[in-house]
Amino acid sequence: MQPPVAQRLADGRLHLSHGPIDLVIGAWGRESDVAAAERAAMALFPGILPGLAAERAELRKPMDRAPRVTHPVARRMVAACTPFSPHFLTPMAAVAGAVADHVLAAMLAAAPLTRAYVNDGGDIALHVAPGESLAIGLAATPESLAMDGALRVTDGSGIGGVATSGRHGRSFSLGIADAVTVLARDAATADAAATLIANAVDVDSTAVRRAPAASLDPDSDLGDRLVTVAVGALSAAEVAAALDAGLARAEAFRAAGLILGAALRLSGAARVTGVALPP
Repeated sequence: MQPPVAQRLADGRLHLSHGPIDLVIGAWGRESDVAAAERAAMALFPGILPGLAAERAELRKPMDRAPRVTHPVARRMVAACTPFSPHFLTPMAAVAGAVADHVLAAMLAAAPLTRAYVNDGGDIALHVAPGESLAIGLAATPESLAMDGALRVTDGSGIGGVATSGRHGRSFSLGIADAVTVLARDAATADAAATLIANAVDVDSTAVRRAPAASLDPDSDLGDRLVTVAVGALSAAEVAAALDAGLARAEAFRAAGLILGAALRLSGAARVTGVALPP
């Protein structure tokens, strides 16, 4: 395993990377407090990937098999997925958000900050002190670098995590969404919910090509479940049906108090529930 890397980006933000974990950290406050928070993040970071790797077998178990873990990030993953367990998912659905939450918590324990975020590949843990705000850019697809929307997070919004999932992301998807962005009280919950809502954005169409996850990656925690490989041209009715199916799941999660809002995108169309996401 390659050692973790810490470097300073050109704009001053801290970049921590280790295998598949890739964090960009922004922090504001007194100079000494920001330095203390960053030191805490760098001290904590090297143990995360080895700790998760040691519990990999449990983290790949479906939630209905009650994974048993001890690492603090692994516990966050399981805790975030537990409320959604009637749906199929493994704790891996919340890994990026849980890492972001864990690192941010260590930073805030080390020093008071006015604003901070930990961005783990687009799944973001946020901290905003009273009277402060953070602007978060929104992309139409998880891999896109072009922002086509923005969200301003304030202390009173209750938003502590933002996550995006879809068929273009780093993981396989059971659905066809271009992107599903979820707002929640923490990043791990947003991560798990975004995965499940993106899975629900689906329609039975000859334009959709699927394959067993294990045939694409023998190591996938999805096994032989069919994941989306490609999506051709969809009719307007198919797009609407897929988005409506995803929206129904998002609204059910919001009604249950699991998420604060969500934006769903497919083929240039969108659905929104909860917190407004202005263009």
